[in-house]
Amino acid sequence: MAAATIAVIDIGKTNAKVALVDGANFREIAVRTTPNGVVDVSPYPHFDTDRLWAFILDSLKALNAERRIDRISVTTHGATTALVDADGILVLPVLDYEHDGPQELLAEYEALRPRFSDTGTPKLPMGLNAGMQLYWQSRLFPDAFGRTAAILMYAQYWSFRLTGVLSGEVTSLGCHADLWEPRRRRYSSLVAGQGWSSLMPPLRKASDVLGPIRPEVASATGLGPDTPVHCGIHDSNASLLPYVLTTPSPYAVVSTGTWVVCMAMGAKAAELDERRDTLVNVNALGDPVPSARFMGGRAFSSLGGTNAPVSEEVLAAVLSQDAMLLPSIPSDSGPYPGRRAHWTVDRAVLRPEEVQAVIAFHLALMTATCLSLIGADGPTIVEGPFAGNDPYLSMLKVATGRDVLVGESATGTSVGAACLAAGEVPKPRLRTVELGLHATAAAYADRWRSLADG
Repeated sequence: MAAATIAVIDIGKTNAKVALVDGANFREIAVRTTPNGVVDVSPYPHFDTDRLWAFILDSLKALNAERRIDRISVTTHGATTALVDADGILVLPVLDYEHDGPQELLAEYEALRPRFSDTGTPKLPMGLNAGMQLYWQSRLFPDAFGRTAAILMYAQYWSFRLTGVLSGEVTSLGCHADLWEPRRRRYSSLVAGQGWSSLMPPLRKASDVLGPIRPEVASATGLGPDTPVHCGIHDSNASLLPYVLTTPSPYAVVSTGTWVVCMAMGAKAAELDERRDTLVNVNALGDPVPSARFMGGRAFSSLGGTNAPVSEEVLAAVLSQDAMLLPSIPSDSGPYPGRRAHWTVDRAVLRPEEVQAVIAFHLALMTATCLSLIGADGPTIVEGPFAGNDPYLSMLKVATGRDVLVGESATGTSVGAACLAAGEVPKPRLRTVELGLHATAAAYADRWRSLADG
């Protein structure tokens, strides 16, 4: 099922894009992007799905004019649902998971949510548990919720907009949603207990073709009316997919973006601690994947981080001063929830390059902590923006004591999602990080862990 050109609709929490991926070499050949802003108006902060839909159609039209699109795949961030009526119209706006409204009903929800041991879903802040979102919406907006004909996870909402076919899919259902039991491969007790079973569309594989695009989509974009659309996948699982399909375990993949998501394939036995933002994801084959995450990209941005080169002299200076940033940013998620971040050396006295090194070391040590919590073994493969940050990669290698690899071939969420539409997926070309740090780096990592755990 080779595809000459695959259009990937990639809706991230911060930005949305439509990318063209060459199905022969799995490289992005064209891309259009837009900020994924939140509309902060009644009834609650929500995603501007109308604007995103217009962007998707405009992008497909423009990109198809450059090179004929043969197939479409979709990937989106998790923790997001769309409620549609019998006509396929949203009965409520698509809730922004950073809205803390659902926490108003926490006590009620806690009494009925499934056990962590069953779902692998930790109790998370804001609206990060999709089941809590649904419960809150059903209680605060009962009339609108009562008109719901289907509960769609976010990737499948966009696939539905393209095809008119309703579907469910496990990578999104299994993303800290309280809706899925990964080991038993079935819906959780919450779904039946709340009467939602009849609202769940038929389950499909992420790679399944739902159908061709709707006639109105073909008319608006100029795509062929028989252009197939694949069911779609959660974005972190899209990053994982090329390795799931080609690489023997054990290994771990670190997907970096707004969230840094660590996923361990072939992990050592480890008892996951739901209080530390560990969870069980579900990969595209339906298998459980021990995972942990923190908002590393958000922290990187808020701290003014860059991926600019940092000299060995600067790195040595930071290590010799024990200049550290201790967790946690933000303070309400990740492996150190509730801990207030602080610098061990006043940031104002550090040179700008030293600040960048401290930020990179902090993020690497947060990542190493996540990997340890989930029993990660074998090499660590870093995807996304942090793969271009040498101090981060070097400290991650020191802190884990295992090889760190980065891709020499194109990878990431868009390329991973394109694998859904390809008949043969090449094994990603990986390069082992050879960068070294001063011998004191291991002691620095140990002290950071001691202070963070204290």
